[in-house]
Amino acid sequence: MAVRRVRRVIRKIDPWTVLKVSLVLNAIGALVLVLGVWVTWSLAVQRGIPEKAADFFDNFSLVFTANGELYFRAVLLFAIVLYAAMTGLMTLGAVLYNLISDVVGGVELIVLEETYLVPAPRTTPVRPAVHTPGNGAGVPTKTEPVATAADADTTKTEPVATVEGS
Repeated sequence: MAVRRVRRVIRKIDPWTVLKVSLVLNAIGALVLVLGVWVTWSLAVQRGIPEKAADFFDNFSLVFTANGELYFRAVLLFAIVLYAAMTGLMTLGAVLYNLISDVVGGVELIVLEETYLVPAPRTTPVRPAVHTPGNGAGVPTKTEPVATAADADTTKTEPVATVEGS
């Protein structure tokens, strides 16, 4: 399997696509946040941690009430605001990237691409180098006939480079 280096330039990012993808990803993130806080609060209530925290704050004349429903509403509101803000910021980021890439040309990536294709064989014959004895000074370019694979009956004369030295 052959591998070749390929240069890719990311010039544009579609803001509509970024909006759709960020809506889905941020919805999943907000759901994970809310469920994570809910599970953590449930475990804390089972262990009696909120009551212990209330007793601890009573020692300092501070009031702490373990109102899980109030905290859950606050976390839910925070998740909704975070969801909307992150979706807007991601879409705005795509628009800003497009504006900046118009000026600087985008981001260039060099990646390795696997190819399963075998390179095609050469159709033209490879000519060997011609050795000319002597120092080669003042020797004009020599021409010799070269047969092509497509038309074997006709010959062409092409200039051949001379090699200096013996």
